Amino acid sequence: MLVPSTLPPMEMTYQPITVVRKVNGMDSFSALHLPLTISANKKVVILLDQTYETNAYPTIQFSGGKGAGLSLGFAEALYEKGSNYKRKGNRNEVNGMDFRGLTDSITSNGQSGQSYTPFNFRTYRYMQLLVQTSNEPLVIDSLYGTFTAYPFKAEAVFNSDSTEIQKMLDIGWRTARLNAHDNYFTGQYYERLQYIGDARIQAMISYFYSSDDRLTRNALEQIGESLLPEGITLSRYPTQCTQIIPTYSLLYIGMLHDYWMYRNDSTLIKDKLITMRAILNFFDKYQQDDGSLHNTPYWNFVDWADGKNWFFGSPPKSVDGESALIDMHLLWAYQWAADMETHLGLSVYADLYKKKAGQLKQTIRQKYWDEMKGLYADTREKTTFSQHCNALALLTGVVSDTNKLEFSKRLMSDSSLTKCSMYFSYYLHEALIKGGLGEDYLNWLDPWRESIKIGLTTWAEEPNLSTTRSDCHAWSSAPNVEFFKTVLGIDTYSPGFSKIKIEPHLGKLNKVSGEVPHPNGKIRVSYVLKHKKWNINIGIPKNTSGIFIWKGIKYELKGGNNIFVM
Repeated sequence: MLVPSTLPPMEMTYQPITVVRKVNGMDSFSALHLPLTISANKKVVILLDQTYETNAYPTIQFSGGKGAGLSLGFAEALYEKGSNYKRKGNRNEVNGMDFRGLTDSITSNGQSGQSYTPFNFRTYRYMQLLVQTSNEPLVIDSLYGTFTAYPFKAEAVFNSDSTEIQKMLDIGWRTARLNAHDNYFTGQYYERLQYIGDARIQAMISYFYSSDDRLTRNALEQIGESLLPEGITLSRYPTQCTQIIPTYSLLYIGMLHDYWMYRNDSTLIKDKLITMRAILNFFDKYQQDDGSLHNTPYWNFVDWADGKNWFFGSPPKSVDGESALIDMHLLWAYQWAADMETHLGLSVYADLYKKKAGQLKQTIRQKYWDEMKGLYADTREKTTFSQHCNALALLTGVVSDTNKLEFSKRLMSDSSLTKCSMYFSYYLHEALIKGGLGEDYLNWLDPWRESIKIGLTTWAEEPNLSTTRSDCHAWSSAPNVEFFKTVLGIDTYSPGFSKIKIEPHLGKLNKVSGEVPHPNGKIRVSYVLKHKKWNINIGIPKNTSGIFIWKGIKYELKGGNNIFVM
């Protein structure tokens, strides 16, 4: 049955494309000036550069040229010659590069004022126009795109003297916007699917950038609707194909918890508690007596990590099918579930999940801790170790508060650990901040710096930037959360953002300010180092309260402006 849409119409904005990088078959030119005449019996290829990646409905208008063939090709990047379309170089380079992309083909009927626009938008940085005329010349009257995306308006502001930070924020926001349409997309060029792992980070970006949470609610509803009879969600939804990633179903519980903490809408969460219980009941079937999971079925994807015994994104397993990383995902989900059940659900479930979390935490400590290395192993054989496993150990409280700082330092200094990609760095960074290393945050951004260096205008999917499939994956846009949540220190302190926590990690920055939307208005902060004193101004909505943490000391915040000199 047709029902009213919960989402607004998508943005549709005129977007010209005029920069020409290559011309074959006629005299070269650097800008597209229209109308352009292609003479009879001629083959012309024109490579155009939008200069940044975009989603747009391309429109070409043309006249004459009966029987002429036209094609428009669309590519995120060009490929190095001789690499069999496997290697991408600097995204700004066109010399020595090959074009390969999805292509629309049209045949001219010879009339004036012909026009073509596809029914669905295309994703591209580079557009290649190929024209093969017959016995008549053809005139290109017009060529442009109509940009489209979910109509988010950026309400967040970040001000500093760092042009690098601003560039990262701009690239990340573009990445997030291109992957937000009538769903959150994992990657709009290849998949256009709403994966839970991606959507959780995309929703967090939405909370910090916009007061519009309709797309997040849409995602939570749709993913909940994918629940299978055996009690687990699909990894992505809507889709016609059945794909199950158990760890993503657990992260869906985290996504529900995020929404509960950042938005004052307990009704939706109450409605989804039954879905959460079904998911956790699914995992019950694969738990051993000690609570540890055993041979969890389906695709146990965690990250595109390049480490020993990692297979297609799944972490190592012991000979009897156990995995510390999968156990820690389940532990975290129990903790989220217990929190929501305590406040919104039933005490019997809250008590059950707390009991299960306590048992599993103890099992993880006994089974995976390696005394010699001072870290948690991926399996009980203790032959492989990863940043992923130890980040989750911090986030789930497996590491005691008294040991967090030294543990975090070992996590960062041990070069033998399997490294996190840009995606899972969202969790790694969160763990390191919890471990007390937040002042080092700006030193952790080298993968994003390298991306800028090689001309990426959106953040890529995989760690190897020369072979990554997708050049635009919002799951790599964690800095667009972290510059506000970590550097400016703005975060929720209680459900519904009813209490606010401000705990900045400024590193070497001496002057920085910004604001983010809040359900009741705006949160504004300013930090200025002057004469060896920090002048701090924190403004929170009048009907809220909060705490300010500076060098471990807590100060109360009241609605309105709060001024400190530290």
